Amino acid sequence: MSRTPTIIRDPQEIRSLCDEERARGASVCLVPTMGALHEGHLGLVREAASHGDLVVVSIFVNPAQFAPGEDFDLYPRNLADDMDKLAPAGAALVFAPSVETMYPSNAGTTISVNGITEGLCGAHRPGHFAGVATIVAKLFNIIGPCTAVFGRKDYQQLQVIRKMTLDLNMPVKIVGMATVREPDGLAMSSRNEYLSDEERSRATAIPSGLAATHALFDRGERNVKALLRPVISSIEGACDSIDYITAADPGSLEPLEDEALADETMLIALAVRIGKTRLIDNTVLGEDRSPLPGPGN
Repeated sequence: MSRTPTIIRDPQEIRSLCDEERARGASVCLVPTMGALHEGHLGLVREAASHGDLVVVSIFVNPAQFAPGEDFDLYPRNLADDMDKLAPAGAALVFAPSVETMYPSNAGTTISVNGITEGLCGAHRPGHFAGVATIVAKLFNIIGPCTAVFGRKDYQQLQVIRKMTLDLNMPVKIVGMATVREPDGLAMSSRNEYLSDEERSRATAIPSGLAATHALFDRGERNVKALLRPVISSIEGACDSIDYITAADPGSLEPLEDEALADETMLIALAVRIGKTRLIDNTVLGEDRSPLPGPGN
């Protein structure tokens, strides 16, 4: 029978529990989330069980990564439902602090990761990655030495956290897990529930475009402009607005010029709006599977 995880709200208490496990020789694995859990999150939790003896899931909707006018107040919150989903997934502890606990009124420290945060989503969401880096650093400090599992759907976020962890010599190993997708290829996201049926149908243009680009790459095409063409043509007619569709180096996230030639791998990342919902997705050509794999893939 699956055991319901224990909810901890106090940072000192959860740190003590993690320290006790480490003192016994056990390893700890953390899965940071904002709740509204779906199968993508649960896949991270199951993956975490292969990296740590004690699996901790944090559930915290972080106000510092939302800009004014974004969907902080609307972001779905249902802790009871999340707990029901976590019971069979292998989580032992759920850290669910209050905003006041994580951001006391006298707090005045933030963490900025330079360079890698300037393009892609960073250019359209000022302050977002400082909010992400700050809350993740706080979680790492609270939980202590551990492995932390993140999804690759938020690819820029993953790279930002990797760089922060390396630059600040944090005793945390970062694991990135492949994007979990719906049967029609759409990346799983808590924000998908904002979409109407008609908008949800239009959103399938995203994985279709990325799959077409994968097919071109697999046939030997390496010109950046040519590789971007099918994803742009698929998406631009289906979305209400486009923040970016960019080809970039997968490590540095530096954008690639249209006439450049891709190396063995190349990141294609995008952020678009369908209705009022902002959706992100990405794929690393030469490394990731196609969002819509065909025979033999």
